[in-house]
Amino acid sequence: MTLFEKIIAREIPSYTIAENEHCFAFLDIFPSTAGHTLVIPKLATDKIFDLPVETLQQLMAFAKPIANAIEKAFPCDRVNMVTLGFEVPHAHIHLIPMHGMEDAAWVQQKQKATPESLLQAQQAILRYL
Repeated sequence: MTLFEKIIAREIPSYTIAENEHCFAFLDIFPSTAGHTLVIPKLATDKIFDLPVETLQQLMAFAKPIANAIEKAFPCDRVNMVTLGFEVPHAHIHLIPMHGMEDAAWVQQKQKATPESLLQAQQAILRYL
């Protein structure tokens, strides 16, 4: 069972942003910027393009209102979608509020967020969903 499957099953706590029968979204505890959110399918698949087309479409449709809420909660130039997927073998996308290319350096500069900052980010995003 992957880390993300344990989060979906509530075996590991998360700062949940949204959930439906196919997808789950929660804050990244090592955010690039405040509001950095992970969006995952509930179907456990390692690589994003190995997902069935229908599941990939559901993931994108699920992510769109979350990205819009993130942009309202954390004004930025854009919310970018990044897929990496090397750390956890479960397909996922990162929704990252970004002001420029410097915010893309988050992979090398991981810093764990405080519970307080995560709770504030969660509440800010949920206000717009």
